[in-house]
Amino acid sequence: MADQHTQPFFFRFALIAAFAVIIDQLSKTFAARCLSLGQGIDVWGSFFKLTLVMNPGGVFGSRLGSQDFYTLVSVLAIAATLWFFFKAKTDGSLFRVGLSLVLGGAVGNLIDRFRFGEVIDFLDFDFFNINLPPAKLGIINFPGFHLDRWPVFNLADSFVLIGMVLIVIHLLLSKDEKGSASSPAPQ
Repeated sequence: MADQHTQPFFFRFALIAAFAVIIDQLSKTFAARCLSLGQGIDVWGSFFKLTLVMNPGGVFGSRLGSQDFYTLVSVLAIAATLWFFFKAKTDGSLFRVGLSLVLGGAVGNLIDRFRFGEVIDFLDFDFFNINLPPAKLGIINFPGFHLDRWPVFNLADSFVLIGMVLIVIHLLLSKDEKGSASSPAPQ
């Protein structure tokens, strides 16, 4: 399955992913036992609350399809993450930690979908308001967008987001390294 060079990375990869799943599931269990559905408890004023919601959609409350659609997307994300891990020609720590966090987050939310048909969300922040006015973008009429409060989310969503950011950072840094290695030295 994995060659000798990949085995130490696989163990760390699996450990980080398992830690993410365990922390995610413990936090959701705590939220489900301590809060009633829809109940919000101020932690840091109105900026940070614990609010229990059941999310039939995707990350950060997105709703692009049915529950089956999001279950399929989670399974595909897990398969793609594992494929990238074994096929990647990089030993980059950022890349592998990013993949681990994406895997842990995807598994954490998939467990909820199998258990409840929905995902438990409970982290409720008021980061900043977003107000984009309606606009015509070529042939597309953008209806505008308004957000008073960030959608309620969970640790699995955070792990996926942080993992993706680490992967992008790795890709940008490796692109810079390749570019500087191939460019001639200044004279």
